[in-house]
Amino acid sequence: MSGRLRYLLRLSRPRFWFYLAGPVVVGVAYGSQTVGDLFTAASVGLFAYFLLPANVFLYGVNDVFDADIDTENPKKDGRETRWRGDPAVAVAVAAAALVGAGAFALSPPLAWPYLAGFFALGFQYSAPPLRFKTTPVLDSLSNGLYVLPGAAAYAAVAGAHPPIAALAGAWLWTMGMHTFSAIPDIEPDRAAGIRTTATALGAERTLAYCFACWIAAAAAFALLDARLGALLAVYPAMVFAVRFADIDVDRAYWWFPALNTVVGALLTLGGLWRLLHA
Repeated sequence: MSGRLRYLLRLSRPRFWFYLAGPVVVGVAYGSQTVGDLFTAASVGLFAYFLLPANVFLYGVNDVFDADIDTENPKKDGRETRWRGDPAVAVAVAAAALVGAGAFALSPPLAWPYLAGFFALGFQYSAPPLRFKTTPVLDSLSNGLYVLPGAAAYAAVAGAHPPIAALAGAWLWTMGMHTFSAIPDIEPDRAAGIRTTATALGAERTLAYCFACWIAAAAAFALLDARLGALLAVYPAMVFAVRFADIDVDRAYWWFPALNTVVGALLTLGGLWRLLHA
């Protein structure tokens, strides 16, 4: 594997690939009416796109427009990487966005608003003129972009929009997840003059904000099924543990890919159980 390809894969954040592809799996599991619906051209194509190309697009745009401030970010010294300004990598990021046109081609018009929302928010989260990530509250709110691949997959398979409670609960979950992940960046962001929800609130109040988002997310999912609400309650419980067991947030941050994978797997199994026992 060439050094450029290794760099591109690191840029795409492999630990976080399922943050986009996972919602597609969940959306397909709950949107399917038959076992055959699980493996349509739309469901498989959306999963393939949001597993890797969409991550190259999303994090590539992020790294391009964060190149200056990432010089102060210690996370870039280990599990992540800094933007190198390689023109070939920039072309790969642009190509990953263009490949997204295939997601529209594979999906019915009902799914297009969700796909369009993903690309619009994914670009404007990091890029000017809006650059949502530098505006407190909007940085958190705009991270609902992670929900949209799952909503598109549900719409493509079910031929209907996802339940409002599911969209609201998932959106609130992403708000909490994004803001929790910003806590380790508080000092580097302040040093770089970047304003975020986390820098505005400080670490203690940001934990309280995440707790509130995740409690609300669990309540929204409970409107659909009490078992879903109970499953999502693991997130506010996690905040409680971090706060009162005096766990380093920088350390806890790296537990979430595993936790999110487990929760996503259980959500998917619930959808498959419903499908097989309908």
